[in-house]
Amino acid sequence: MTFLSTVALRRVAALGLAAVSLAACNNKRVTRMDPARVTDLSGRWNDVDSKLVANALIEQTFGGPWTTQYTASHGGTSPTVIVGTFRNRTMEHVPIGTFVKDLERAYVNSGRVRLVASRDERTEMRDEREDQQVNASAESRARIGKESGANYMLQGDVQAIEDAEGREKIVFYQIDAFLVDLESNQKVWIGQHKIKKYIDRRRVGW
Repeated sequence: MTFLSTVALRRVAALGLAAVSLAACNNKRVTRMDPARVTDLSGRWNDVDSKLVANALIEQTFGGPWTTQYTASHGGTSPTVIVGTFRNRTMEHVPIGTFVKDLERAYVNSGRVRLVASRDERTEMRDEREDQQVNASAESRARIGKESGANYMLQGDVQAIEDAEGREKIVFYQIDAFLVDLESNQKVWIGQHKIKKYIDRRRVGW
């Protein structure tokens, strides 16, 4: 065997070992789980917290009298809600949209509340309507100036307080939500949910 052949074989062997090592490093085990299963790994905000908040706020919003009072005073017409800003005032990432979308779905499915598109959603639809005025037939184009105005705006925020000593940590979340009358600025409903977690960092690997 020539010297060049020996070098080539060594290079091929080295590349093969590198490929095997890389594959071994990238091995992952993925397990499908029931989305309803309670799991806490880091102690930070997770899907369980989001579900707890959504369920609590849904129960509270329909437990208040604001929908029936509006309907009674407006000839049986259901109130119309638009989602405003929910602020994350914590130091961690909290995907607020998950529980807000659950609340929106509850509004629509209840039949007691009408929901209009948010500011960002309206921008895309308005662009589409403008395009239709030029490119769609007169019979099929959506008319401009026919949007439904909202009676109330849903707003809120998420706050957190942390207390740690040694390997132990307490995280307290407070989620506040409220509906504001767009004409009078009166708050017609206020909802709140609190979550408190005890974290033993020896057990979660911190």
